[in-house]
Parts: sequence; structure tokens; C-alpha cells
Amino acid sequence: MADAAVRLPDPVVEARLARLDEVLAGLEAMPGPALEAVRLLTEVYGEALARVLDHAEEPLRAKLTEDELLGHLLVLHDIHPEPVESRAARAVERLRPAVRERGGDLVWSGVDGQVARVRLSGGGCGSGCGGGSADVVEAVRAAVLAVAPELESVEVVTAERKATAAFVPLSTIKRRAVAQEAR
Repeated sequence: MADAAVRLPDPVVEARLARLDEVLAGLEAMPGPALEAVRLLTEVYGEALARVLDHAEEPLRAKLTEDELLGHLLVLHDIHPEPVESRAARAVERLRPAVRERGGDLVWSGVDGQVARVRLSGGGCGSGCGGGSADVVEAVRAAVLAVAPELESVEVVTAERKATAAFVPLSTIKRRAVAQEAR
């Protein structure tokens, strides 16, 4: 088994992915054997990943799907075993304690087409925190799209604060009316 110390750090992986996007864009402009080779290699690697998942026991399978890079590859090959809604909802739940500490709350509202919906109440920020709910909204978007890159966007709906209706028991109203009549 390879030593974990030789693994590429995330920033290096991100830089290589950006470069890969550039190279692939260049290949698309000139179709031919190179582009076909990339397509075939991608299909074979996708099949290999699917077989790894097929052979993995549940604890390993969960670890594989929780890794951000592997998760993206599983989505790319359309073999991620967990539905997009479950992954996105879990990301929101992970953020919820931090938002609650700031006086707000997040509630997962589901997926509509390619858009995740999350309800933010209370602004997610106590007094004096600067960026306020804009920071929370960006954190929600980043967290959801990191685990569900197949989604196009995340819509954060701010819950409107409604004044709660005051409940006055009927017996109180009747007593006041009777007391006023007695005067």
C-alpha cells in the first residue's frame, strides 16, 4: 500500500484539475484520436471505480464516498451510491451548529431540479460579526456544492420573521366586558 505522505495536497490537486480543464478545452477544438483516448480512459477508470465500490464493505464504502475528490469522481462517472439530496442535506446539517451559535438556523428544504434549497432564519449571525448572513450563505453554497457538484446552484431563502399573534382567552375578554358594564 502506498504511503499517505506521497499523496498530493488538495491545492496541488486543484491546480492540476484546472490545468486539465485547459488541456481538455484545447483538445475539444481539434477532435481526433487524443480526445477519443481521453474519453476511453475516462470510461475505463469509471468502470474501475464502480468495481471498487462493488467490492467495498460498508465502512470503506462510506469513507470512499466522504472523500471530496473521490466523491467528485463518483459523481462524474454517475456511480455515487448516495443520492444527491442526502449528500446535500448532510452538508447543511454539518453547518447547522455553527449557524445556531451565531443566533440563526438552517433548515434543509430539498432539491428542485438542479437547485438545492435551504432556509436560513435569524440571519445566522449575532451582533458584531461583520459579514453576517452573507458569510453564512456563501458557506452553505460552498458546502453543498462540494458534496453535490452535479447541482447547478444553491438557493438560500431567508425566513421572514412573522409577528406572533397574541392569544387572549375568551374568558378574559368576557370578564373585561362585564367589568366595564358594571362601572
